[in-house]
Amino acid sequence: MTEPVPRAPGAIAPGIRPPVLIVLIAVQALCAAFFVWDDVSDYLAMQSSAFDLHQAMEYLVTLSLVVAIVIEARLLMYLLRREAHMERGFSIAAGALNDLMEGYFATWGLTPSEQDVATFLIKGCDIAEIARLRGSAEGTVKAHLNAIYRKADVSGRAALVSILIEDLMSQPLIQVGEAETPRDKRRA
Repeated sequence: MTEPVPRAPGAIAPGIRPPVLIVLIAVQALCAAFFVWDDVSDYLAMQSSAFDLHQAMEYLVTLSLVVAIVIEARLLMYLLRREAHMERGFSIAAGALNDLMEGYFATWGLTPSEQDVATFLIKGCDIAEIARLRGSAEGTVKAHLNAIYRKADVSGRAALVSILIEDLMSQPLIQVGEAETPRDKRRA
C-alpha cells in the first residue's frame, strides 16, 4: 500500500501551487495567440481555395489548444473554489471541536492542567509527547489522564475521542442561514 503524497498548504496538487498553473496557462495562451495569428495570416495569404490538409491540421491543432486552455482555466477556478470551501469547512469544524471540548471540559470540571493534557491527547499525542510539550514528568501526565478519564466516565483515549466525534456528527456544524459560524453547542 502506498502512502499518500503530502500536499503543501495552498497547493492544488502535490507540489503544484496555483501561481505555477496560472503561469503555465498564460504561456499556453501566448502560444495559442501565436498559432491563431499564424493561421489567420496563412489563411489570408492563401491563393487557392483548394483543400490543404496541412493547413487544416494546423487549424485543428490551434483550435484544440484554445479549447484546452479554456478547460484548464475553468478547472483551475473550480479547484480554487473547492479548496477555499474545504478550508472554510475545516475552520468551522476545528472551531466547533474546540467549542465542544471547552464545553465538556467545563462540564467535567477539569483543571487547566487536565484540560491541557486532554487537548494534547485528543490531538493524538502520546504520553511521552505530552510530557515533553508540557515540560512535566510522564507520571504527572498519567495522573492527569487518570483524573480526566474518571471525570469523563470513560475507559480511555478512544472512548474520550468518540464522545466528541459522536457529538460533532450528531448535527450540522452550521445552521441553514447562518453566516458560516460554528455552532455553539455546550453539553450540560
